Amino acid sequence: MAMETPVRAGAKLKVFIPELVYFEPDSLEYPMGARIYKWAQENDLPIRMTTSHNRITDLPGETDLEKYKIAKRTLVVGVRKTLEFDTSKPSAEYAIPVATGCMAHCHYCYLQTTLGAKPYVRVYVNIDDITNRALKYIEERKPEITRFEAACTSDPVGLEHITGSLSHLIEFMGKQEYGRLRFVTKFNNVEPLLALEHNKRTRIRFSVNADYVIRNFEPATSSFTERIEAAGKVARAGYPLGFIIAPIIWHEGWEEGYAELIRSLKREVPPEAETELTFELIQHRFTKTAKRVIQARYPKTKLEMDEVKRKYKWGRWGQGKYVYPDEQANALREFLTEQIFANFPKASIDYFT
Repeated sequence: MAMETPVRAGAKLKVFIPELVYFEPDSLEYPMGARIYKWAQENDLPIRMTTSHNRITDLPGETDLEKYKIAKRTLVVGVRKTLEFDTSKPSAEYAIPVATGCMAHCHYCYLQTTLGAKPYVRVYVNIDDITNRALKYIEERKPEITRFEAACTSDPVGLEHITGSLSHLIEFMGKQEYGRLRFVTKFNNVEPLLALEHNKRTRIRFSVNADYVIRNFEPATSSFTERIEAAGKVARAGYPLGFIIAPIIWHEGWEEGYAELIRSLKREVPPEAETELTFELIQHRFTKTAKRVIQARYPKTKLEMDEVKRKYKWGRWGQGKYVYPDEQANALREFLTEQIFANFPKASIDYFT
């Protein structure tokens, strides 16, 4: 469910409030864990203890689909045991782990298959251990810049009102000459981040799309307008700004939909932010496994996943995926590239894939 918190006169901000919270016992020994426990009590949330998220077997629900939906509304508070960071190419050198799982219901999301049947939202309270490990990576690579991606397996902006993890990371990275933080979000809950001393060492990127895509395939996220307004706030707070247009979906009226997206960004992004503005463009793709899972979890989805209409593309690890045929992919890439550079001639497009 969501709780509405006033942010300014005439506006309401929806934030994620879980319906069930599990705590691993060790998590209560950390300040963040104790704070979240108190927060859960103050919000009258059901609290349970578990020795490990892998041992949670008492979720309500009769069917796999019911349990999946309940798991998406379940928060697990724990300690990050593994402090070896995964790589995160091409976005960054490393993924910095502050959370796993997401409360949103994006039909196409790759987390549908990677997080299994019970995708709890998990947060890690040993934030000092995590930043200390990040510091070691920075020291090992300097004088090269080391980039850390904080949103590989979650959307931490949607959890910031619960954890404060991003604020901690941003201020930590603001003090690192050779460190940089980056993350992407579909949520507009950026108020806690605006006054932080980031020293331009954190790039905040917003996942944006045509309004049709957001309305039909991204339930439980911030709206088209809310995300763009939040991007403007971030830019005016001095953060380096980026946009990920993903997944780019071929649909009726796609040209006007994506043209309106770029026009809306142009209206909101202040001119001084344009020189360091970045775009990442990712066309829609799916695997046979993902298609099967998506159709089971969202049986009424309008998401087009017809293999006959797609091109099969082999991945680097020997696994293939279905992407748009070259003619459609090229049309999407050329149209968006033209729109971006017509409106943001000083911006850069990092990649189209």
